[in-house]
Amino acid sequence: MRRSAIVYRLLLSLPVLLMHGCSFVTPYQPPIVVPVKDAWRDGLWKEAQPSDELPRGSWWRLFGDKTLNELQEKMERNNPTLAVAVARFDQSTAYARQLGAAQLPSLDADASITRNRQSDHRPLRNPNQPEFYNSNTVNTLLNYELDLWGRVRNSIAAGKAAAQASAADLESVRLSLHALLAEYYIRLRNVDAQSNLLGESIQTFEKKLTFVENRHSGGIASGLDVARAETQVNVVKAEFFELKIQRAVYEHAIASLVGESATAFTISPVVNSDLIQPPRIPTGMPSMLLQRRPDIASAERKVAATNASVGVAKAAFFPSISLGGTSIGYQNTGGSGWLTAPNLFWSIGPRVVFNIFDGNLRQSQVDQAKAVLDQAGQEYRAVVLQAFQQVEDELARLKYLKQQIIEQTAATISAHKAETLANYRYQNGAVTYLEVSTAQTVALQADRGLLALRAQSLVASVGLIRGLGGGWNKQT
Repeated sequence: MRRSAIVYRLLLSLPVLLMHGCSFVTPYQPPIVVPVKDAWRDGLWKEAQPSDELPRGSWWRLFGDKTLNELQEKMERNNPTLAVAVARFDQSTAYARQLGAAQLPSLDADASITRNRQSDHRPLRNPNQPEFYNSNTVNTLLNYELDLWGRVRNSIAAGKAAAQASAADLESVRLSLHALLAEYYIRLRNVDAQSNLLGESIQTFEKKLTFVENRHSGGIASGLDVARAETQVNVVKAEFFELKIQRAVYEHAIASLVGESATAFTISPVVNSDLIQPPRIPTGMPSMLLQRRPDIASAERKVAATNASVGVAKAAFFPSISLGGTSIGYQNTGGSGWLTAPNLFWSIGPRVVFNIFDGNLRQSQVDQAKAVLDQAGQEYRAVVLQAFQQVEDELARLKYLKQQIIEQTAATISAHKAETLANYRYQNGAVTYLEVSTAQTVALQADRGLLALRAQSLVASVGLIRGLGGGWNKQT
């Protein structure tokens, strides 16, 4: 049989070989977390079906604060940590494209024009051969691995899964940064509300101090009453400046998140402490919302990637078959007619590489890949369990904070009633200023406690949104 016919048949057999190529990867089964009764809605949670691609939207708009919305948009554009995560995602997608290139043959072109001199003592040199000669060569070189054992396919699958995990990691960073910014902003506005409250209290206490001083000048009040009134004013002023420190720290933290220098960054204080509205938490939320969490999606994709890597490691036990070194081109010793049929040369044929002895290297690599797969599966399980914990924590916190706010509101009303009665009794000479200062201090503490609980409730709402992967909508 002519050699050209053999080559022709080999080329025809390539599609058949590729179609019947096998893979040694274990069929992928997403990790199983023990199903639990859905505590938020009747029914079982569907395991390992990440839905992180579902739209989350600008969940921070639920709080109804224009400044917060502007800061979140600015952070999306300028935050350096987010930019780093985007660059990592770009790297992973580029690497996945590199792996995908292995499915196609590589084709290189080479051309050379050289002037050569033969050694006078080259072995087996013919005396009639010229001492100097030209060599003009142009050729193409084809390299292609026949993926009979799935090494290339599984490498590509692992790369795609890793890229998807990187995309989920990017969303995790984005979600965390948005949540952190919302928390800092809520705490800053709580400081503003506390500062407004203390500012009003200082004015009230200073008026009381003037009133007590006048009574002391008239011989009605004692110097002890004056001292108590002065102490009360000074203590509240000290607490007021402590709040200034807290506000500066939160403002600087927000500046870093939005990618601006803390030196020139400012957020105007607000007078109305009710600008931030707590979002309405829907009842009967399905726990399948957790499947939108990007960290769960990332963990599941990493399991898929490591599962494919096991197939890559197993494929190393079988020979690597490729069309390496396949070339075709033209060559002559100079002159005209370089690219003509008589100057044609070609070389084609399969190349097989099979390792006979490796000191148990390949088996160790398979064992390592399996251990990495086991690790990824347990990490996925840990992420899912932690997700349930985080959501349950925030739900419990919101539930009991609601009760706390109700009780604290009642306590605040009672404290202000006591303050009013104490002032009335003092003005009529029935008690000393100690009863007034005590009642005022208790009322102020009750007001501050109520503001703090409202801020904690808002922060818990942010935590719940973060725990659910970025909010909810009517479809989920």
